[in-house]
Amino acid sequence: MLQDATKTKDHQKSPPKSTPLLLVIAGAIIVVALTYVLPPFRNYQLATIGAYFCVTAGLTVLTGLNGQLSLGHGALMATGAYTLALWQNKFDLLLPGIALAVLVTTVVGGIIGLAAARLRGPYLAGLTLAVAVVVPSITSTFDKTFNSDQGLSVALDPPPGVIPVEQWQAWLCWAGALLTVLVLAYLVRGRFGRDLRAVRDDETAAKLAGVGVARTQVMAFVVSAACAGLAGALFAVLAQSVSPGAFPLTLSLFLLMAIVIGGLGRLTGALIGAVLLVALPSVAQSIAEDAGSQHLEGNLALTFFGVVLVLVMLAAPGGLAALKFPRRSRRQKG
Repeated sequence: MLQDATKTKDHQKSPPKSTPLLLVIAGAIIVVALTYVLPPFRNYQLATIGAYFCVTAGLTVLTGLNGQLSLGHGALMATGAYTLALWQNKFDLLLPGIALAVLVTTVVGGIIGLAAARLRGPYLAGLTLAVAVVVPSITSTFDKTFNSDQGLSVALDPPPGVIPVEQWQAWLCWAGALLTVLVLAYLVRGRFGRDLRAVRDDETAAKLAGVGVARTQVMAFVVSAACAGLAGALFAVLAQSVSPGAFPLTLSLFLLMAIVIGGLGRLTGALIGAVLLVALPSVAQSIAEDAGSQHLEGNLALTFFGVVLVLVMLAAPGGLAALKFPRRSRRQKG
């Protein structure tokens, strides 16, 4: 089912090269306008969507365009989050800290990508799953540095002027998200995107065409890891703390299901997936609170994602972003 969802229509005519930049500018205007009319909690949710958008955009490039299945992106987000926390608590310089978090996670992603380039199918999934399991154990092993299960607080200066913190968080997260989408949009439209699709569709044919299969797969993992590191750093800013419990294995599963539901290989699908990652758990929390059971919340969120995944795959195997509504070709006769 996952393999079928990756086969999108790549031969359609591409929009003009200026389209991504124009869309990003329009998106920035919309986000800024929304932050002035939404209440603080909704601004926080908007910021969370922006942070998720960073990682789902990178993951849909890796899985949707290159066909590599990753169950360890939650661990890559944790890498970025812990890097930022350690930096902030020592130097308290946010933007350099975010850049360092992206750099460190990119290096980790490159190491994983080198191993992943030799693996396929369930073996690749097993490798990334092992990464997701190893990261929490590292925080326990080096508890003096990472403070074990209690985690680390993130030292942050208050936003400038009289800007509410939730509004500032939304601006920061969506600045990262829109910059990520802009870079990815131009990458996938160029030779790199063509190489990704070629390797996904047929590795043998890609080799005969002169495409470096291993290099392309490693680069796909590096790009996706950088996006995950940025998302993790932004989540550290949102929560102002970092702990292993914030990046469980279920987070990686949610990320994968979100991009499949949204539409693999499409940045619009990554945006839909980011919205679902905030909306569905919020609905599950409301139902759990009404039922008076806190233990029900996590199971409900996973159940919701599972049900939505099945329904979407039955109705639209290409994801929600691939839905096409029929147009009326004839005028109704009065």
